[in-house]
Amino acid sequence: MSSDTTRRRILFGLGTGLTVGLAGCSGDGGGGAEEPDTETDSGMDTPMETETETQTEESTDPGTAAVRVAHMSPNAPNVDVYVEGDAVLEDVAFGAVSQYLDVPAGERSVEITAADDPDTSVFSGPVPVEADTEYTIAAIGEIGDDADQAFEPLVLEDNNSDPGGDTARVRLVHASPDAPAVDVTLASNGDALYDGVEYGGSGYVEVPAGDYTLQVRGDTEGNDGDVAAEFDVSLTGGEVYTAFAAGYLTPDDEPADTPFDLLVTQDTGGDSTETETESEPASVRVAHMSPNAPNVDVYVDGSAALEDVPFGAVSDYLDVPAGARTVEITAAGDPDTSVFEGDVSVESGQAYTVAAAGEIGDDADEAFEPLVLADDNAAPGADTARLRVVHVSPDAPAVDVTVESTGDALFDGVAYTESGSVEVPASDYTVQIRGDTESNDGDVVADFDVSLEGDQVYTAFAAGYLSPDDEPADTPFDLIVAQDTGGM
Repeated sequence: MSSDTTRRRILFGLGTGLTVGLAGCSGDGGGGAEEPDTETDSGMDTPMETETETQTEESTDPGTAAVRVAHMSPNAPNVDVYVEGDAVLEDVAFGAVSQYLDVPAGERSVEITAADDPDTSVFSGPVPVEADTEYTIAAIGEIGDDADQAFEPLVLEDNNSDPGGDTARVRLVHASPDAPAVDVTLASNGDALYDGVEYGGSGYVEVPAGDYTLQVRGDTEGNDGDVAAEFDVSLTGGEVYTAFAAGYLTPDDEPADTPFDLLVTQDTGGDSTETETESEPASVRVAHMSPNAPNVDVYVDGSAALEDVPFGAVSDYLDVPAGARTVEITAAGDPDTSVFEGDVSVESGQAYTVAAAGEIGDDADEAFEPLVLADDNAAPGADTARLRVVHVSPDAPAVDVTVESTGDALFDGVAYTESGSVEVPASDYTVQIRGDTESNDGDVVADFDVSLEGDQVYTAFAAGYLSPDDEPADTPFDLIVAQDTGGM
């Protein structure tokens, strides 16, 4: 995976939400799309005896509804969610959407509190749900006395029926408290998908499966208002999606630095009891491989994930919601000295290593940047180890890596920021780092002893300066080996 990212966020996994109000879809939709009607059979043609028996059965077994929750309140803290007094979701961050949970139909008591602080309740109330119906309950608005839009749950009835093999169904939910009514148009032709969707409003539209760039505009009669933001989305045929327009349009003027974003969640691809794999978070670890950077702190979506990380350190894997995560790296203990800030896109169920590579300062030969690597931590076999080498030495040329005992090349011509993997018998090795040549027999610039165990996966970072006397920091070249498995 490259470090280039897309603004699209596909969110599975951990979720949150708040609930009150009526069951059903809130607001009006754009683009002429309509919410599905719900027909009710009164049962008046049923004989009295049968009706009484049916009512008795329903009173003991009301059936279940499928309910998920979404945290879309841009200035609310991470939250815990309780249903009927039982914790169902914990430490849920802004932007997260849960998998569907089966709950008994009827009026359910829901409470949302600050994470790990059950005495700080931000919402408590009932929410009615009907049997055999799917709902999304989105926490929208703001907390605090100066809120422009009051914190409240928005209860949406979901239409997850099959739209057809070559068609995708997409719902837009306007949950940005400082944004006016919006139109959403296609960048390719200017066609309006949604027209005049106000805060709290929503609506469905069906489109051919494909990749789109969506433009969010201030609402005008001709759907040609100024483009406030645009986002790339990829829609698969036969699937249903919800896109939350969330965060602050002008975060500098608001109580939290939560920028406007389009958070897209795939609603289908498994029923409410079969989405566990798809709704997994991503596993992400961070490696500090910038030889002249100070110790750093790492923030993910504004929350400190790692602190005071020195050069050469590789963190444990952290679970984060899938999608485009905002990552910021600052000098340790100095949040105002930011050396990087940007989006890093991660997929559900995938493991990643984000390596801080390059150099800081105006005279850097290689610019400081995060190198995002998709990790293959599948078991290689009992007598086999998988080794990946990552070239992050900013003053080193392309390298070959050979085995001292045989001269065999493990890696051929690996250039700066490139990487590759190889499987080898489990054993102890002395590996040689050589300048790249066609026959892999260049001068040995360094050699290192490594011990590789069977059924394990490793990453070896070729890091530091090859000639530190000529560089801005005295950080000598080294091979930093991290074990990727056996402790995740």
